Amino acid sequence: MPANDRYSRQILLKNIQRDGQEKLTKSRVVIIGCGALGTTIANNLARSGIGHIRIVDRDIVELNNLQRQNLFDEDDIGFPKASNAAKKLRKINSGIKIDCIVDDVNHENIENIIKDMDVVLDGTDNMLIRFLINDACVKQGIPWVYGGAIETQGMTMSIIPGQTPCFRCVIQDLPEAGSLPTCDTVGVLNTIPAIIASMESTEALKILLGKDINRDFLIYDVWQHDFNVVEIEKRKSCECCVKHNFEFLNAKKKETIISLCGSNAIQITPISGGKISFEELGEKLRKLGDVSSDEIVLKFRIPGYEFNIFRNARAIIYGTNDQKIAKSLYARYIGV
Repeated sequence: MPANDRYSRQILLKNIQRDGQEKLTKSRVVIIGCGALGTTIANNLARSGIGHIRIVDRDIVELNNLQRQNLFDEDDIGFPKASNAAKKLRKINSGIKIDCIVDDVNHENIENIIKDMDVVLDGTDNMLIRFLINDACVKQGIPWVYGGAIETQGMTMSIIPGQTPCFRCVIQDLPEAGSLPTCDTVGVLNTIPAIIASMESTEALKILLGKDINRDFLIYDVWQHDFNVVEIEKRKSCECCVKHNFEFLNAKKKETIISLCGSNAIQITPISGGKISFEELGEKLRKLGDVSSDEIVLKFRIPGYEFNIFRNARAIIYGTNDQKIAKSLYARYIGV
C-alpha cells in the first residue's frame, strides 16, 4: 500500500481495508440540505472517497451561515449553497463525481433526486422535507440517516427500510407550525452540528460497507456532555413503514403556497396548521426584528421583508414573489 495513497489511513482500519475502500468508491449518496449538517457530511464523505455525491439545497449563502457551515467563506455570500459546496469539494477530491441540484425538495421531485442512490443523508432543518425523505426512502427501499441540531443539542437515527423503525415510528405527524424552535430563533452552537453530522457520516459508511448500524435514536447535548440512547420500536400501525400509506409523498399532506398577484408577496398555509401563540412567537421574534400584533395578526418586520402571521399558522410574506425564498423564510422564523 503506497504511503502517499489518498485513503491509506482509512484503508488501515480493520473495519474498512482495501476491499471496503473499493466499495466506497463505487457508492452513491445524496445529501439533502447543505447547511451546518450538510456541509460537514459532504466534506467527510468526499474525503472518505465516496464515488458519487449529490448535494441538494434551495438556499444561498448568507453571512450568518459562516459561523457553522464549514465549506463556505465570505466570497460565497450571495451564491447558491449547493453549487458552491460542489466547487469546493471538487478541489478537495477531484477523483470522485460531485453533482448538485439548486432546487426546493418537494413531493414532485424527491423520488427522482434519490433514485439509484445507495444512501440518503439528512442535512436539512425542515421537518416536512424529513417526512418526504422518509416516505420516498421507504417506498424505494433506500436507507437514510436522520440528523438534527439546535442550540447545544442534536439527534440522529439510521433508518433501513424493512429492517428498522422509520421516522414516522418516532414522530407520527408534523408538529404544529411555530411549535418547534429554529436556529434563527434560539441559535445553535457550531460544535453540535459538526458532531451530529460526523455521526451521520459514520452511519452512512457503515451502511455502504454492509456493517452493523446503530438502531437507536441518539440524543447528545454538547454543552452538558449528556448522551442518551432511546430504543425505538416499529409502530404496528405506522402509516409509512407498515401500511405504506405515503401521505406526504402522495401530496395528501402538503402545504399551500400562493403568489399574491400585484402584491410582491407569497401566502403559505402549512400542512399542520394549529393555533399559534402570538405571545410565544412574538417573544422569539422580537430578538430579530420589529413585532406588533392584535387579536387577528402578528406582524414581523426584518430588512426587506414583512410577515403577516395568523393564528392558524397561515402567513403572508411581503418582499418576494419567489416561493423558494418565502418557504425558506417561513421555515427560519416560524418553523416546520
